[in-house]
Amino acid sequence: MPPWLHLMAQSLWPLLYAGLVFTVPLTLASFSLGLALAFAAALIRLFGPRWLVAIVRFYVWLIRGSPLLVQLFVIFYGLPNVGIVLDPLTAAIIGFSLNVGAYNSEVIRGVVESIPKGQWEAAYSIGMTRAEALRRVILPQAARVALPPLSNSFISLVKDTSLAAVLTVPEVFQAAQRIASVTYEPLILYTEAALIYLVFSSVLSSAQVRLERRFGRHALFDAGNR
Repeated sequence: MPPWLHLMAQSLWPLLYAGLVFTVPLTLASFSLGLALAFAAALIRLFGPRWLVAIVRFYVWLIRGSPLLVQLFVIFYGLPNVGIVLDPLTAAIIGFSLNVGAYNSEVIRGVVESIPKGQWEAAYSIGMTRAEALRRVILPQAARVALPPLSNSFISLVKDTSLAAVLTVPEVFQAAQRIASVTYEPLILYTEAALIYLVFSSVLSSAQVRLERRFGRHALFDAGNR
């Protein structure tokens, strides 16, 4: 067995372990919190009072206009200067969640606004309130439209978690850095880490295609029953 292949075989489990124990939970926690934040921000942008809309718009402008790496540095390395000390994993989750929330709030706001106004009027005509119309009529249709961009955001987040290495979170890339510092083979280790991210992303892309097909079939079935 060539030395480089032997090294990749030896380091495979430590990298996979880091991915399963840190990368995957970090991604799931950050995306879940970020999606909840995005939904709340989108609803505020659509239906909230002006002063609250201004705050949300500022938040979205700030996060979308600054690099994610800088945001992580501010949260982990900057906040201790004002007395707020966070452990690396918590800081990473907060940073990624804020980033996901800002970007996906625009996705959710856009798909809700894309639903024809006639759908709202039809819901009002049968006595629904705005909240009922949103929950029972608008959001189910918006979810089908939002699925592809939200799925893409989730897949991107899997790769973006590599930035958590700068906060010393022991995820895949940080594990590769540790092994490379001992073996002095950065090309082999970083290539292997890239392949692991590629496998994770490919699995998620396949799941995305299946979800889109399933939602598409349901949409056709619903249309045929109307």
